[in-house]
Amino acid sequence: MKKEIIATEHAPKAIGTYSQAVVAGSTVYLSGQIGLDPQTMQMAEGFEAQTHQMFKNLRAVCEAAGGTTRDIVKLNAYLTDLGNFSKFNEIMSQYFAEPYPARAAIGVASLPRGGVVEADAIMVLS
Repeated sequence: MKKEIIATEHAPKAIGTYSQAVVAGSTVYLSGQIGLDPQTMQMAEGFEAQTHQMFKNLRAVCEAAGGTTRDIVKLNAYLTDLGNFSKFNEIMSQYFAEPYPARAAIGVASLPRGGVVEADAIMVLS
């Protein structure tokens, strides 16, 4: 199966050995996004700002692959403080509508660049 690499200037450049997304058939595997501003490559300040920026970055990669966040079927979220879980849900509801994708929310010790939230996703294009 042929795979296509997705890259967009509307999301942060990869800060490691990975692609922003990879398309295999009609499935798109989106790499983890954190709260980095793609223009400045600086981290947004605080949990809420990082979460909004992370979802904007994820949306930009979805669009570069020819989809939208409505096409995401699975989302994995990583939070350094699960005390922010309800705030994460509140912010996520601003970027997704029902029916929501399947999701996991995992507490982690740390994230790249001192981030407090990260998400990766799987998207299926029609």
